[in-house]
Amino acid sequence: MATVLDLCGANRHQDLAADAAIGVGLAGAVGAAVTGMTDWQHTAAEDRRVGLLHGPLNLSATGLCAVSLALRLRGVRTPGRTIGGLGFTVALGAAYLGGHLVYRKRIGVDHAPRADWDDFVTALPEGDLRESVPQRVDIRGVAVVLIRRAGRIYALADSCAHLGGPLSEGQVDGLSIRCPWHGSRFDLEEGGVLEGPSTFPQPCFEIRVRAGQIEVRARGSSRPATALPSRAS
Repeated sequence: MATVLDLCGANRHQDLAADAAIGVGLAGAVGAAVTGMTDWQHTAAEDRRVGLLHGPLNLSATGLCAVSLALRLRGVRTPGRTIGGLGFTVALGAAYLGGHLVYRKRIGVDHAPRADWDDFVTALPEGDLRESVPQRVDIRGVAVVLIRRAGRIYALADSCAHLGGPLSEGQVDGLSIRCPWHGSRFDLEEGGVLEGPSTFPQPCFEIRVRAGQIEVRARGSSRPATALPSRAS
């Protein structure tokens, strides 16, 4: 916004608006840095290296914008605009890398699959599911984890919403399950996040047992599923 205002010409009102835009941007950069570090600490290999470049570029852009604002407030506006434009250019490069991490590498987005079938599908013989031992089953191309706990059967998407960790290799903790990769803990009944780092709930499925077979049906994201007791038929 400050760059656009600078390009539109110089007058007092536009100068004040540009200064305010940079100030708001600098304040927002603090929050962006904190959340970015939270996502980056769970990355590895190429994703981590790209993040190492993305972060310093953002810091450089922030520093240039801070210098720009300081010069503008001192009345040295032409150098301030020049340095602000340089900061904007560096920020564009950082934004490209950030887009690569989000859209290509899926860092910081929901990794849990979404099922679209609305009928009950046979998943597993009921006798094969042991108490508190997560069991993965593949249903129409979607990995689902089944958990028997305290006389009830629950079903969630197996891929952790955080970074795709296999919940079927995780640990059942009361009426929750913990991802083995980064420790996110999800409620078995509704899929809600009980402990981070995940910020996305885990998709749940309806369960019924018919003729000794556990059957699973998908539910819409706006309607959290509660597993039926294992005696349902």
